[in-house]
Amino acid sequence: MAGDRSGRLPTWFLFLAPVAIWASTWHVILYQLASPVPVLASVGWRFLLSSLLLAGLAAWQGTSLKLPLRAHLFALATGVIQYAGNYWAVYEAERYVPSGLVAVLFCLMVFMNAGVAWLLWRQPVSRRFLFASSGAVLGVALIFWPEIAATGARPNAALGLALSFFAVVAAVVGGFFTLVLTRRGLPLVPVLAWSMGYGAVFLLGLSLATGRGLAFDTGWPYVASLVYLAAFGSVIAFTLYYKLAERRGAAQAALIGVLVPVIALIVSAALEGWQATPLAVGGMGLCLVSLFVATRPQA
Repeated sequence: MAGDRSGRLPTWFLFLAPVAIWASTWHVILYQLASPVPVLASVGWRFLLSSLLLAGLAAWQGTSLKLPLRAHLFALATGVIQYAGNYWAVYEAERYVPSGLVAVLFCLMVFMNAGVAWLLWRQPVSRRFLFASSGAVLGVALIFWPEIAATGARPNAALGLALSFFAVVAAVVGGFFTLVLTRRGLPLVPVLAWSMGYGAVFLLGLSLATGRGLAFDTGWPYVASLVYLAAFGSVIAFTLYYKLAERRGAAQAALIGVLVPVIALIVSAALEGWQATPLAVGGMGLCLVSLFVATRPQA
């Protein structure tokens, strides 16, 4: 019987692998957006495929997909809040505000996760961690400062900010619902499989209800990007992220979201021609140094 091998993985891998994957998804998502398939349907197909892949992984591990009824209620809430509400809000927010501002707001998950973890489980957070995390968030803000400074000139910027903040809160709440279930002894893979499945059904149902239909693009760029986003961006990245959260705490795991924009811009420079400014380079340096300090073991 194949067991859960994640316990053998070093902590640095649990941190850096999701960073690399989610940084690359910023570029891969462009192939989804270039398709005529509506966003609701695309994200729905992504999480439906993710759910099926996770079910297959559970079978390979010899893990039952059965969950108690109360756990299904948590999984349903997680699917609707995190995998449907969060992703929908991010896509909609970027219609009104720059993606850089959304990235900076998502960095606030570090502090939200720390606060909720303390309230729920009294997990301590050091002053050094909070100070260093603040420096990392400031670094990300400097990277995207030109975009952020121009936000006020955009129509409906307030709506974009509200959607972005909703997405952050949804990600935090959904993440803690998952951790509540795993801390009760339920295996992670079935929890993720059901949560993403519920989120997919909700998204596809909403796409039908709003008249967008269930379109699908059989072109290879769409299919290949969909498979990558489902297999790597959802199954592998979320599994490793939650394993890191279980091992090091939700606040430490949220630092992944601080480093992702930095690596994503490096990918953008290589594939999309993005050119770094001196302010962006300084912000990257501040972010990396701050992350090094935040993740150092306590003396």
